[in-house]
Amino acid sequence: MVSQPHEGREELSSPLEKDIHTDFQKEMTYGDYLKLDQILSSQVRLSTHHDEMLFIVIHQVSELWMKLIRHELAAALECIRQDDLEPAFKMFARVSRIQQQLIKSWDVLSTLTPAEYLQFRDKLGHSSGFQSYQNRLIEFTLGYKNGHVLTVYQHQPQLHEQLKNALHAPSIYDAAIQAMATRGLPIAPECLERDWSQPYQPHASVEQAWLTVYRDVHQYWDLYELAEKLVDIASQQQQWRFNHMTTVERIIGHKQGTGGSSGVSYLRRALDHRFFPELWSLRTAL
Repeated sequence: MVSQPHEGREELSSPLEKDIHTDFQKEMTYGDYLKLDQILSSQVRLSTHHDEMLFIVIHQVSELWMKLIRHELAAALECIRQDDLEPAFKMFARVSRIQQQLIKSWDVLSTLTPAEYLQFRDKLGHSSGFQSYQNRLIEFTLGYKNGHVLTVYQHQPQLHEQLKNALHAPSIYDAAIQAMATRGLPIAPECLERDWSQPYQPHASVEQAWLTVYRDVHQYWDLYELAEKLVDIASQQQQWRFNHMTTVERIIGHKQGTGGSSGVSYLRRALDHRFFPELWSLRTAL
């Protein structure tokens, strides 16, 4: 007697049906997977000058690296919020390595001489690296909040809203401070509940909490590791800013930026800002 399939149980797919589902994966090439036809056709020069290709590629590659930084920072922030710090360390280590790639990219761009850049600078119109929304999102995530920059994106409502949300959200450093409070370290209430869109101001209670962590690394090992990973990122971010400034000065001097910024003067002022201030000041107090 031939047994019947149990009611409600799916029958096995035939070999032909399985091939239908996997045909695309079998035929997919390296170029298909990476969508290289789209990526490699996006370097469109607006002039006939040879070096414009360098300028486009450097900035496009930088934006791709920034996309990965945002991906890693978002996941790390969620880990800290859940008081699960260890997975965040790998993400932060990766961010630091990506930052090194971004820093080195300025060395490549600096092979562009002032005379060469002037051959196509007028083709850029009002476009400028100052308008990089991904760089703004990274800075907001790291705690460098500046609501005035949102005016640059007013003509792009969806992007403006994304930046506004990031401006008003707690940063990674805010989450790190909250993690210390969760562990019982005394943090002033005004550091835990504040207007997140405002620039962070150093506070004695936060420095004291970090000092407690650094003076007893065995008890607070994961918080200590978190602090050092943040210092790595802050240090690399400042190095990226500095190399940006010196490269711009090398190529255009103190001319106004194409997007209307003050160029080198603006970049020099940004260097005055320090990410995660108590993680630096505690070193003197130790």
